[in-house]
Amino acid sequence: MEESEKTPQTEKAAEEKKGGRRTAIVVGGSSGIGRETALRLLAKGFRVFNISRTPFRGERVHTIEADAAQEGELSRAVYAAAEEADGVDLFVYSAGYSMAAPLEYAKSRDYRYLFEVNYFGAVEALRAVAPYLKKRGGRAILVGSLGGGVPIPYDGFYSASKAAIEMLARESDLELRPHGVRVSAILPGGTATDFTYSRRVYSDEESLGYTPSVKKASAALANMEQGGMNPSLVADAIVKLSEKRNPPPVAVAGGKNTVLRYLGKVLPERVTDWAVRRKFNQK
Repeated sequence: MEESEKTPQTEKAAEEKKGGRRTAIVVGGSSGIGRETALRLLAKGFRVFNISRTPFRGERVHTIEADAAQEGELSRAVYAAAEEADGVDLFVYSAGYSMAAPLEYAKSRDYRYLFEVNYFGAVEALRAVAPYLKKRGGRAILVGSLGGGVPIPYDGFYSASKAAIEMLARESDLELRPHGVRVSAILPGGTATDFTYSRRVYSDEESLGYTPSVKKASAALANMEQGGMNPSLVADAIVKLSEKRNPPPVAVAGGKNTVLRYLGKVLPERVTDWAVRRKFNQK
């Protein structure tokens, strides 16, 4: 935080944190990027709460079970963690869901569930944690994706939700900055986690005439993820971002991904879309 951005509240919060243990809440911390982030925060001396449907493997992280797709559950869980810890210094939203389906035949319940987990859950949790972050001059980091800037064939709902996450972070940072809170989106590219294997891929019967293209695209995406970054490196980027004095509202994890993000912004859409078609084996 710049000197001009300091307020009496944030200066008081800094003094309070000197004498106490910092607290982090990670939504979706039971696996993948979220789990690696929780482990790194533990090593940094944080008291860490995981909010997810699945308990964290290990006794040092306390899990509060909640379903991001069910309205009200994340608010309840955030409140419980914040009250137990008497405050929150860092909030990380890492919950996510993906599906490979043709737009024409995608089921409403599937893409609505995706947005509940990927976007509306983040909105609910961020709203719930904001009052606690304001008291500590804390940070919030939302895990987005490079896929939020380019279309992923047959996973367009995921791309749309991650584009929304990026804008949520930018807009929230504008609102909460005067209160001493900074919000950022971190954008990984393909990352080698079990997220690949939990993707909902539509069957032949569900995809109908799109089946060959769906299979090619989902296979290419799986290979990209499993050949991508180690989740521990993404977690390192999250922790480093949380420690920046004046963090950017959007940051990219990894040097290669930074270049890809830049190219996606400067090249014409028809060029990037052509590159995407080739990468995902589409006509």
